Amino acid sequence: MTRVWILPVLLLLTGVLAAAGRAADGARGGAALLLLLFAALAAATSPLVFPRSIGAAEARRRSAADGRPVVYWRPGCAYCLRLRARLGVRGRRAHWVDIWRDPEGAAAVREATGGDETVPTVVVAGRAYVNPAPGWVRERL
Repeated sequence: MTRVWILPVLLLLTGVLAAAGRAADGARGGAALLLLLFAALAAATSPLVFPRSIGAAEARRRSAADGRPVVYWRPGCAYCLRLRARLGVRGRRAHWVDIWRDPEGAAAVREATGGDETVPTVVVAGRAYVNPAPGWVRERL
């Protein structure tokens, strides 16, 4: 659980330290800009930008019922963040499974990718697609 917050917290602490150094040199505007930049990076890499994750079994059940894709992801993954950002509001329609929180989801990704935990892995109608184009996923939503 705490592993997902390591990168965002490190980014925020780095920003605070860098901003403090700039502020000590008298560059308050630069310090504020650095702090905002690192805070934005911390927010973007946190699990907060993704819809609430559900378990893999529940995601498969829901997908079978409504036909929506299941997206396996993990915090800190730049490709997952790119997919989430490009899907926009529509992204909430997919069923999101955090593979760091759900061992069954991680196992499903390893099975689909030949042993790797490559994410995002999107499952549509029982077929897995590794790192698909965001436009393609948007069409399936």
